[in-house]
Amino acid sequence: MPSAETTPTSTHEPDLVRPTREDGVAARGSELIGGPIGRLALLGTSWWTPVRIVALVAIGMFALGMVQKAPCYNGSWFVGASSQYTNACYSDIPHLYQGRGFADGLVPYFDKLPGDMKYLEYPVLTGVFMEVASWLTPGSGGVRDQQQWYWMANAGLLMICAAVIAVCVARTHARRPWDGLLVALAPAVALTATINWDLLAVALTAAAMLMWSRGRPLAFGILLGLATAAKLYPVLLLGPLFVLCWRAGKWRQFGAALGGTVVSWLVVNLPVMLLAWDGWSQFYRFSQERGVDFGSFWLILAQNSSDPLSTETVNTLATLLMLLCCAGVAALTLTAPRRPRFAQLAFLIVAAFILTNKVYSPQYVLWLVPLAVLARPKWRDFLIWQACEVAYFLGIWMYLAYTTSGDAHKGLPPAGYHWAIGLHLLGTLYLCAVVVRDILMPDRDPVRRAGDDDPSGGVLDGAEDAFVLGAAARPPRQAVQFEGPRVEWGKPQPAEGSL
Repeated sequence: MPSAETTPTSTHEPDLVRPTREDGVAARGSELIGGPIGRLALLGTSWWTPVRIVALVAIGMFALGMVQKAPCYNGSWFVGASSQYTNACYSDIPHLYQGRGFADGLVPYFDKLPGDMKYLEYPVLTGVFMEVASWLTPGSGGVRDQQQWYWMANAGLLMICAAVIAVCVARTHARRPWDGLLVALAPAVALTATINWDLLAVALTAAAMLMWSRGRPLAFGILLGLATAAKLYPVLLLGPLFVLCWRAGKWRQFGAALGGTVVSWLVVNLPVMLLAWDGWSQFYRFSQERGVDFGSFWLILAQNSSDPLSTETVNTLATLLMLLCCAGVAALTLTAPRRPRFAQLAFLIVAAFILTNKVYSPQYVLWLVPLAVLARPKWRDFLIWQACEVAYFLGIWMYLAYTTSGDAHKGLPPAGYHWAIGLHLLGTLYLCAVVVRDILMPDRDPVRRAGDDDPSGGVLDGAEDAFVLGAAARPPRQAVQFEGPRVEWGKPQPAEGSL
């Protein structure tokens, strides 16, 4: 029987980055499961590969999130507004089953809805996802039974999305599969996964990032276009990718990514645009006309002002702030001493959109989780941010409990909710700050300190600069000498010892 050192995996496994060797928080946390894994255990053949472990942990955490919704599933969704907030188990899914015509067999975008919302206010691919879940919902029984089945059908489909996200993150940085555990164990993911349908767009975006890391720009574009057909935010990734390709001179690859995005988005949207324009455009009208809402700093300003800004003014100011952030990211990309990693800029641009937007629903944290892990795979910083997001998750439901409990005022008053919003904003800004620091000081970047250049960058990984500005255009200074073995950027380095 072959020894562990002679198994086929032994030539590849030592190249993996071990989080319990380079991350103190991960090392201490591993004591809960018996401590860091041993070298011989890692070298031996086993079904328990890092990617499979990450996928199973993601499914397990998703299941715990479903258990957390049990009070609502067993009654709080149906007996009154306040109890689903005090139990922090609210979900849009069962309410919209009836409210958006799925219970009555109405076709999204084509059939008008009763009430003020004339058509389904979601992008087309999300509408398709909702419709497929309604096909899986038994038509027998009362409305309450159907709502429960509809939530369960959606939860099953969303669980697949959650597993896909964790696996894609684990495989994007080839030498860092264990970073996928950050996604799988993220408490905010478990708590918010079944509030809405955002996981579909997040899964497609994570798959697109994986394709770009493998040097497949057309596949990246196709998946990104599909993600944008499910939620608007993924198209933002084309901005930093454009500037990175500009700096590296990779115009052909960017053209393939852009073309794939446009074509796949049109394939999904064009039929509905042509046959049901009013229904198709409902999402965009609703986004424009929606007033200042939960979770944004605009809400704090509005609730503390005797003369709040109009929706049109907020739209204009939010757009200007976002454009300023885009300009800042572009300047950072072209002037940084080393070309930033794609995942770093993807995280920053989506975070900027979240911070400047007029609404922050609690499930929007899902947009950032995989990008945050790829941008800054450091357990301490990630958990600090997650703690802020969990606090906000509890804060919004307690605030809604306060506003819906009548004179009883059970929950969190507006002033307390403003503190919860502030905590969410500060946590996101903190993570943005450490990512910017990593860009300006590449020796602080955990990915590059481990010996890689841009493992999520595909053709950008190890590429020469073709266009830079400012300090980046000056001749490089003498490299700083670190203790330990010599590291060649962009090339996997062997690691010895335990996890």
